[in-house]
Amino acid sequence: MKLYETKLLTIICEILAQENILDILKKHQISGYTKYEVDGDGDRGLRGQGLKTEKNIKFEIIMNENKLQDVIEEISRTLFANYAIVLHVTDIGVLRPEKF
Repeated sequence: MKLYETKLLTIICEILAQENILDILKKHQISGYTKYEVDGDGDRGLRGQGLKTEKNIKFEIIMNENKLQDVIEEISRTLFANYAIVLHVTDIGVLRPEKF
């Protein structure tokens, strides 16, 4: 089987940024993602243990590199100053590239 190279964008953010992330994905015509509620500890302390507004969300988005830079740029420009967000990109291989 042939694997086709593409990118996995992972975004971990506070739940309050969730709608903003979804709006950016929609704006860039990205409709497929996986979302989880997660918890952890970091610069802003232990997250996900108390109130619903203190939870974190993890998005995983498999996407073509041609949209990746625009999405990353918009998230960093519009959300980094106001929300706790960790964003990273991984090179991956997929079997059905037409899905992404």
